Amino acid sequence: MSALRKNILYIAVLVALTVSVGTVGFIVIENYPPFDAFYMSLITITTVGYGEIRTLSYAGRVFNSFLMVFGVAVMFFSVGIITNAVVEMQFADVLNRRRVKKVIDKMKDHYILCGFGRVGRGAAAEMQRTGVPFVVVDRNKERVEMAMKAGMLSVLADSSRDETLLEVGLKRAKGLIAALASDADNVFLILSAKNLNPNLKVASRAAEEGSETKMRLAGADSVFTPYSLTGYRLAQAILRPHVFEFLDITSSSMGLRVGLEQVLIAAGSPMAGKSLGGLQFRRELGVVVLAIRKANGSMQFNPSAEATVNAGDYLIVLGGDEDVRKLEQMLSQGKT
Repeated sequence: MSALRKNILYIAVLVALTVSVGTVGFIVIENYPPFDAFYMSLITITTVGYGEIRTLSYAGRVFNSFLMVFGVAVMFFSVGIITNAVVEMQFADVLNRRRVKKVIDKMKDHYILCGFGRVGRGAAAEMQRTGVPFVVVDRNKERVEMAMKAGMLSVLADSSRDETLLEVGLKRAKGLIAALASDADNVFLILSAKNLNPNLKVASRAAEEGSETKMRLAGADSVFTPYSLTGYRLAQAILRPHVFEFLDITSSSMGLRVGLEQVLIAAGSPMAGKSLGGLQFRRELGVVVLAIRKANGSMQFNPSAEATVNAGDYLIVLGGDEDVRKLEQMLSQGKT
């Protein structure tokens, strides 16, 4: 139940209780018929000034004096609650936008998710699981509210506008996901984003396979066709069920705290120039290095113990979430 409905229910109960007490009091003290007692109570607490419908005795006037004071207090209290609720409803969006803007202005190296449809919600859930900073942008109010209820930073705006992209910190962002409803919108979004920040990493969804080339020409680094991916996974589940199960575990965790991650060998890291065998990732942390993505863009699969890693390389590793976090912490602290 919303706060406004709770307040209205609370006011209704309070007014009804006051009128009931007044009605019973006039019946008992002045022997009023029930309707007359109810009417007298109503005109008393609403202060309409009609006067006594029957001459009151001394006891009746004492009782009515208390009823007037309490009734007026109840009415003022009710008006105050309703007024406050209306003001909050009018300015809630403004206050929320200011709060969100302050948070976004402090963000750096974050990700921007444009579109909170079925594909966007899946991407948002994964980013939320990994704990990376990101902001959701959608022009559908219900979707934005859904993201906010899930604890995500969300903005109600049109992501195809340059003003919107700048407001969510595009020039400070690390990456953008284009998950809008149509391919045309995604192409336009990619062009706008790349124009404002050429170094931005962009991943996009494509409803049609023919749109992939256009999106890459617009500047997308990665393009995914959800229907093709779904068909591929369905076939894999039948043809290679054990391989599919392994990939499903590493990609969705399936309740297990294990997954595939990438770890950067930063410039100046003591790991740079050393062999995998000398680093002993597997023995010390239980992390398996599946591949090395070299700084020049080449990929070295199943590297041997003699393979060396250099600054700018990425290690593609498989391991428990906590073990991978420890590895990243070791790299950031300059420890081997």
